[in-house]
Amino acid sequence: MFEKRTKPIIKLEAIKDAYVVNIHDTLYDVYHKNITLEQSYDVLDLGEQLIEKNWSRYLEITFSEEYKTSWVTKIIKEFFIIGSQDKNKILQNSIISNINDKNVKIKELVDEIILELSNENYERVSLLIDNVNFEINTISIYITNLTNYDLNMAISERRDTQKVFNTLSMILNISIVWVFLFSIILSIVIILHFKRLHFGLEDAVNEKTKELQALNESLEKRIQDEVGNSRKKDLIMFQQARLASLGEMISNIAHQWRQPLGSIMMIVQGFQTKMELGKLTPEVLEEKVNDAIILGESMSNTLEDFQNFFKPNRDKERFSLKDCIEHSFELSKYLLDEENIEFHLKIKQDIEVYGFYNELSHVFLNIISNSKDALRSKDQKRLMEVIVKKSKNKIRINMVDNGGGIDEEILPHIFEPYYTTKYKSAGTGIGLYMSQQIIEKHMQGTIDCKNIYYKIENQDFENCTLFTITIPVNEGKEQ
Repeated sequence: MFEKRTKPIIKLEAIKDAYVVNIHDTLYDVYHKNITLEQSYDVLDLGEQLIEKNWSRYLEITFSEEYKTSWVTKIIKEFFIIGSQDKNKILQNSIISNINDKNVKIKELVDEIILELSNENYERVSLLIDNVNFEINTISIYITNLTNYDLNMAISERRDTQKVFNTLSMILNISIVWVFLFSIILSIVIILHFKRLHFGLEDAVNEKTKELQALNESLEKRIQDEVGNSRKKDLIMFQQARLASLGEMISNIAHQWRQPLGSIMMIVQGFQTKMELGKLTPEVLEEKVNDAIILGESMSNTLEDFQNFFKPNRDKERFSLKDCIEHSFELSKYLLDEENIEFHLKIKQDIEVYGFYNELSHVFLNIISNSKDALRSKDQKRLMEVIVKKSKNKIRINMVDNGGGIDEEILPHIFEPYYTTKYKSAGTGIGLYMSQQIIEKHMQGTIDCKNIYYKIENQDFENCTLFTITIPVNEGKEQ
């Protein structure tokens, strides 16, 4: 009977720990953005599996025929008028029913929280997390009551067992005169039997306690490993995104170098021609050398602009948002000109931003690249417009193009990693994903996309794609 009572108690304690560690702490971490919503799915799913497994095992053990009192024990209790403990099944069944209801309620609340987090409704999420915390506390109370019930039953059964032991010992001592040998043998058998039960129970409790501790340590280590692996994956994907844009950058460099290189070649050939004609004077030589130096400096400046783009930002800095946007479009100037795409920037006053210049520029380049691909197939006038507005605490950057919008079935998935509608040779599907990671994790802002009706350059367009980037002003940082 001790084994029957203690096994369910271990399962109940495991359920309480799973609710606190896997459910409550995970929802807290997701709400405070310590981990991402995608990372929480595995932990929540694991917690629900542990709860369901331990609860089912508890009910199986509690109502199993295997652990009922043996007929020998019943006969001994009835013969010596010790009786059996009233188990108060109504109380036990009521607590079990309440726990089942709370299990269902908590699961519904968790599903609703996941949905609200996906919709970024954080006020509603905060209220729901409080409700989950309340329900977890309530179910912990019920589990504690059920644990106390099982412990009381174990204590009562232990008391009955002790009474049986004491009674038999007294009778054996009185009857030793009459049946000396029989009494000694019987007493030895009974004493060994009850001692074995007692020590077996103690060993079982110690073993189950060690298993529970090992399970908690393993779960904590697994969560840490998963968080570490996720961070490594994000770093790798960011590097892939940077390399994916390297090809377009090289095309821009080649285009902007092509004309200066041609001019330098003409200057060199001119030296040879004038030398043959005897017209190469010091004045002409100096003039052409100066022209070549100017062209070389232009090529060097072009290379330096693109080289600086790929240098990683180690520390946050204050920089001009207008310069960052214009620099991003300047890097894409050749590709935009090649596709006859016009760009318009609307900003009332320049705004200083505190963050990573190159990373924010990389976000703009990703959006420009996607807009360029969408506009390429359009016969109409191809336009892009960027509008920057500053409110009290935030800066909103709207980037619009008239490329025909995004399919409504595709729109919810555009920020997912490796999701792309392009051919594999034309895209990796990580550009917008990394843009989202940069804005949300590095700039503490948000980015979203939708299809709208919009007027660009006094022309109405039905299907336009709008990317909205919202970042905090961070005026409190050092100027």
